[in-house]
Amino acid sequence: MLDTQIKFINVPGLNNSDDWHWQTLWEEQNPSNFVRVAQEDWDNPEKDKWVVGLKKTIENIKEPIVLVAHSLGCMTVAHYAQQFDTNAHILGALLVAPPDVEEFDNAKLNSFAPVPKTKLAFKSVVVGSTNDNYCPIDKAQKMADYWGSKFINIGTKGHINSDSDLGAWTQGKSLLRELIFQKD
Repeated sequence: MLDTQIKFINVPGLNNSDDWHWQTLWEEQNPSNFVRVAQEDWDNPEKDKWVVGLKKTIENIKEPIVLVAHSLGCMTVAHYAQQFDTNAHILGALLVAPPDVEEFDNAKLNSFAPVPKTKLAFKSVVVGSTNDNYCPIDKAQKMADYWGSKFINIGTKGHINSDSDLGAWTQGKSLLRELIFQKD
């Protein structure tokens, strides 16, 4: 499916990605290319701990990296990029269904607010859905603008997770390929 010289780091959101989530399916289909970030507590996220978990995962990989984040994982990536030098080791990020941590009423998301407004030092794509219960499409577009990301609206796909019934999400794989081969 993908270039074997690249390591893809899956950065799931709240509660991790279950067995039917596209991130899990991509890992199963490409076990030598994909790794999942290790977080201490998937059910009670804390921004600082999650950012450190991502940092540790990145530091253990020597190959070029592409981050593949979903939901609160997108916020983890954005906060990581704001705090640390990301250098050329990170080639890009696919940021799928970022949640509106500033407006969504969920105490578990509070430590991730405010949304970082710093342009990412690597190329990126933000993917949003018009009926995502965790983020209005215009807010997802605004996050893409903050981060200097290309924005893709994939229509009515909910939170772009297992409940969206995407299986191995073929469109997502195409977006990931486009990101990898996109000219800067």
